[in-house]
Amino acid sequence: ATWCPPCRRELPSLERLRRALPPDQALVLGINVGETWDTVAGFIAGVEPAPAFPILYDEKSTALKAWPVKGLPTTFVIDRNGRIALRAVGGREFDQPEPMAQIRALLGEK
Repeated sequence: ATWCPPCRRELPSLERLRRALPPDQALVLGINVGETWDTVAGFIAGVEPAPAFPILYDEKSTALKAWPVKGLPTTFVIDRNGRIALRAVGGREFDQPEPMAQIRALLGEK
């Protein structure tokens, strides 16, 4: 959400994470809940580094009902079998050593 300070801080770290992971082993997706494309596009234009991963738009907030979202931001890591392997509620810096190690372990990297 563009109005959510932790979401705003987390977005650049997700782009740096995307750049650090092998593209054939990991995919980063963003989902904006409850806002229009114009609102999100205007916000994204000012993010550095700009996210190169897809941002999905959920204006009707249906993702909140389908996923176990307890607060914003909520970030999920989905394993190769389609199961939630990691759920982080609240802002994180995903390109920092500890979260990066967790994600690399889930990918089977050393």
